Amino acid sequence: MSDTPDFNEMTRDIAEVPAVEVIVTVAVNLMSAAAVKLGLTEEGEKFKDLDEARKLVTALAGLLDASATEISSFHAAPLRDGLKSLQLAFREASIVPDAAGQGPGEKYTGPVYG
Repeated sequence: MSDTPDFNEMTRDIAEVPAVEVIVTVAVNLMSAAAVKLGLTEEGEKFKDLDEARKLVTALAGLLDASATEISSFHAAPLRDGLKSLQLAFREASIVPDAAGQGPGEKYTGPVYG
């Protein structure tokens, strides 16, 4: 058995995955990465990088905004809640908070308040 990936098999596998599942999986991965970069994990400050967190939160907001009509509210609602939590965590972690509507992803979500 070879250690190299069989791209034909991988293509068949991804072809069987519904688009909603792919979108949700990507969103969860963005959320997890943002949480790490915000210092919200057990390691806390070790991996904290607010510049990187801003990029990830903004990408998540853009993905959710673009896919809102494509995924059901069953999937979208908890993802939006997670996004808002990350946006608020970013605001708390910032030494100099962004103006309302200028935080990560807020160009897609509008201003986020606690």
